[in-house]
Amino acid sequence: MVAVSQSNNEILLIKTCKPASSFFNGVPIIDLSHPESKTHIVKACEEFGFFKLVNHGVPFDFIATLEREALSFFSKPQSEKNRAGPPDPFGYGSKRIGLNGDVGWVEYLLLNTNPDVISPNSLFFFRHNPHIFSCALEKYIAAMKKMCYEVLELMAEGLGIEERDVFSKLVRDEKSDSCFRMNHYPPCPEEAEALGGRNLIGFGEHTDPQIISMLRSNNTSGLQICLRDGTWVSVPSDHTSFFINVMTNGRFRSVKHRVLAEASKSRVSMIYFGGPPLSEKIAPLASLMRKEEEEEEESLYKEFTWCEYKKAAYKTRLGDNRLSLFEKSAGQY
Repeated sequence: MVAVSQSNNEILLIKTCKPASSFFNGVPIIDLSHPESKTHIVKACEEFGFFKLVNHGVPFDFIATLEREALSFFSKPQSEKNRAGPPDPFGYGSKRIGLNGDVGWVEYLLLNTNPDVISPNSLFFFRHNPHIFSCALEKYIAAMKKMCYEVLELMAEGLGIEERDVFSKLVRDEKSDSCFRMNHYPPCPEEAEALGGRNLIGFGEHTDPQIISMLRSNNTSGLQICLRDGTWVSVPSDHTSFFINVMTNGRFRSVKHRVLAEASKSRVSMIYFGGPPLSEKIAPLASLMRKEEEEEEESLYKEFTWCEYKKAAYKTRLGDNRLSLFEKSAGQY
């Protein structure tokens, strides 16, 4: 644990861990332009719940422009950045992750992608930052949405679902609860020197709470995933590709992951999270429930709305199983 002093004299304890000894090269790579990409996506989701997407069609100038603007924002004096916070949950945040005691070596901007649901902090951010930042965000998020729809529709096809837009329509809905996050992990040379070969944890272990997340980072390493046997491995950085996480009734797995801070280089990551409308009822598709001995497979979870799930998620810590409250064996939520 490392104690970090804050401007208000509060002390935060940030966890550390030993770095993985080598990079993991077994992450599935999905070529979005390949004619069998739908089959490869389903296999990757079943085995890992995580894959790298290449030939995705997102213009690199969209990526580079937004990364440059994000770095410009994060390099501002702390007092200026704080004016776009504290997160409510949208807006600027530093060190604290959520409301339940999680902290990390990170600062971030969290924005809602639904123009009808804009928080005061987000509004302040857009009013007090260069127009080019807003334009870069708009172009990038539009590209993320397009890619998200395509991946979800290929997923439906690969699962043999007749209704191709069964997943994508949840995110396309004008009231969708999708959001966009930019994380900045500053270099930490002084802290690293005192750690004796350990790394500061930038963002603690967790699974993403949305139905799909699309991550892109600069060429600084730090992302780690947890394999089925509990081993933590480092994922090689690739600033030209996207890493995708998914969540379902158990057929697809949502991979547990975390980010370690670098001693000498900053890491910038940008994540688009796809979520359905708050009123949407969440339940497995009947067409996907396997039949065994003429009986349909039982759903692992009780039916719930996305709003109920989000309220429960905000009461948890990063490492908690956010779906556990809705398991049929967990009693009534």
